[in-house]
Amino acid sequence: MAIKIAVILCTYNRCQSLAKALDSVAAQTFSQPVEWEVLVVDNNSPDRTRDVVEDFCRRYPGRFRYLSEPRQGKSYALNTAICEARGDVLAFMDDDVIVEPNWLQNLTASLCSGEWAGAGGRILPDWPCAPPSWLPQKEWFGMAPLVMFDLGLEAGPLTDPPFGTNMAFHRRMFEKYGTFRTDLGPRPNSEIRSEDTEFGSRLMVAGERIKYEPTAVVYHAVPQKRLQREFFLAWWFDKGRADIRENRVPADTKWFVIGIPLYLFRRLAVGTLRWMVTLDPPRRFSRRLGVWLAAGMMVESYRQSREVGHQREKLKRV
Repeated sequence: MAIKIAVILCTYNRCQSLAKALDSVAAQTFSQPVEWEVLVVDNNSPDRTRDVVEDFCRRYPGRFRYLSEPRQGKSYALNTAICEARGDVLAFMDDDVIVEPNWLQNLTASLCSGEWAGAGGRILPDWPCAPPSWLPQKEWFGMAPLVMFDLGLEAGPLTDPPFGTNMAFHRRMFEKYGTFRTDLGPRPNSEIRSEDTEFGSRLMVAGERIKYEPTAVVYHAVPQKRLQREFFLAWWFDKGRADIRENRVPADTKWFVIGIPLYLFRRLAVGTLRWMVTLDPPRRFSRRLGVWLAAGMMVESYRQSREVGHQREKLKRV
């Protein structure tokens, strides 16, 4: 059964890795004819991004399209692509990955039926060197900042949402549940992410089913600069802020201190104690990441409480 597929790739200032990503998606193979395109959205890149994409448009007529999104922020670029894409199924990849030749077929094959709303595949790290000894490779806390998503070799329903560089959804899911939230997702002066997992979670809460497809494999580059403790700590701090933005403080929370839920103070204290008494380096660092996660949640809770307070003051003045 042939379906129209649009591969969406949003990019900013990564023309060299972008060319490698486009080379890999251009080499896709299918067991039967399928109509598909690659839509590249340039989010104001100052480098040679446009030249790179237009070169692929010339080399593969009708396969690649170039779009520009002037509003800075990945979610804006993603939402523009959703509006402009011609596919009934929308697949997503990033500008710093290499996809296997059968990636697109394997990722979207299960979406021919009405059983699945979407699908997510495996994301494996492409190491530039040996991983550092302090990295907790066997723990989710350790690998999430490197965009690793590997649930093994058995396909089945997902209980956690897929990551944005290897996922696909029926277009009607966006028509029914909305597009990516623009208060989430990286943009200038903010590395707060979770725009991808928030959308998947939104579907799951509504009862939609998303399939894990291990044969759809993407290799994600791990830049040397990311193999630093500071990068992991900043990532988890921003993840804490994103979690509060996405889910907000539970409505039944009763106790607050300066706008911060009391349970977050407890979580921070317990996490700090566990971090300080742990001796094994990878586990110790994993627990330190948990402390930074809690701190990010506290900062965002305080920020939101301040915003609510300002809004109330404005209403009083009116």
